[in-house]
Amino acid sequence: MTDASALLSAFDTQARSAEWEAYPDAVQDSEVFRVAWDHRRGFVAGPPDLHLVGAELDAAIARQRDFFAARGQAFEWKTWGHDRPADLPERLEAAGFVSEGRETVLIGLAEEMAGPVRLEDGILLRETKEEADLHRLAATATEVFGRNSTWLADYLLEKQDDPNTVVVVAEADGQVVSSARLEIVPGTEFGGLWGGGTLAAWRGKGIYRALVAHRARVAIERGLKYLQVDATEDSRPILERLGFVVVTTTTGYVWKP
Repeated sequence: MTDASALLSAFDTQARSAEWEAYPDAVQDSEVFRVAWDHRRGFVAGPPDLHLVGAELDAAIARQRDFFAARGQAFEWKTWGHDRPADLPERLEAAGFVSEGRETVLIGLAEEMAGPVRLEDGILLRETKEEADLHRLAATATEVFGRNSTWLADYLLEKQDDPNTVVVVAEADGQVVSSARLEIVPGTEFGGLWGGGTLAAWRGKGIYRALVAHRARVAIERGLKYLQVDATEDSRPILERLGFVVVTTTTGYVWKP
């Protein structure tokens, strides 16, 4: 199946709500779901149609903002390009939220992404859940993306015993030069591909494609059919060449106290 609308329907139906359902402390407020953590910014999202308009929507936005303001905590409200109401982004900005930039959501069939990728000698891919490796990959992510990613080590440490989170690092010259993870959505045919940032000196060597292929093979072993990615403009063309299909966009809007 490569029809974008069918892929998007499968994602919305099966996997999208995993963004908040994975957390037992998620709180539902009308059609909106809110997750608060102690050591990193909060998260808010909802289904494709919030069934809220005008003043009702503004009030729901204000409630989430006030909740996190009382905690003195920043949070992200994640939106998707096909969401309703269509003016949600504008209302978030009017309430003081700032866009972190748009990413492209792509979906592919795992069986089409699992082919072999030849890496240069000296580049090794391996799965890990070791604490030292998780801190090393967070440091690499900070350098790659130009923003503090130390939270990533804490997040993955929380997932050490979770069989649905598979972390892969690429090592070369004694350092982690890239990393990525597969997050399996329990009870669905979906796995999310996250990470994949590679140090500048090691780009163009097939590492990103190899990380995708490795995770695709794991996904197939686990009985998954679809792989979903929120892609930057750096990775989107690579994914499309591999056969991933663009289905929508996603934008995180951040509010800070």
